[in-house]
Amino acid sequence: MKVVVSRSGGIAGIRRTWEVQVDEQPDASAWMALLDTLPWNDVATEAPQPDRYIYRIRCAPHEVVLGEQQVCGPWQDLIDRVRGVIEPR
Repeated sequence: MKVVVSRSGGIAGIRRTWEVQVDEQPDASAWMALLDTLPWNDVATEAPQPDRYIYRIRCAPHEVVLGEQQVCGPWQDLIDRVRGVIEPR
């Protein structure tokens, strides 16, 4: 299973993408538990705020788009874990 986090926007508008193969991680079961707790279907659509980041998180069959102000709790945990595994491209 692959998790892809893309961040765009901000003042410079630069896009960064991080990608992790969950099955290849030494703690794959912890990754799966985190992915199972995410409220994939309960994300409210909010208008983007000026000069703030937008995150797109994909983990088939799920995909969400979150404004920076919506990134908290388990979403923040996931983004931090993905960013901690690999350098952005």
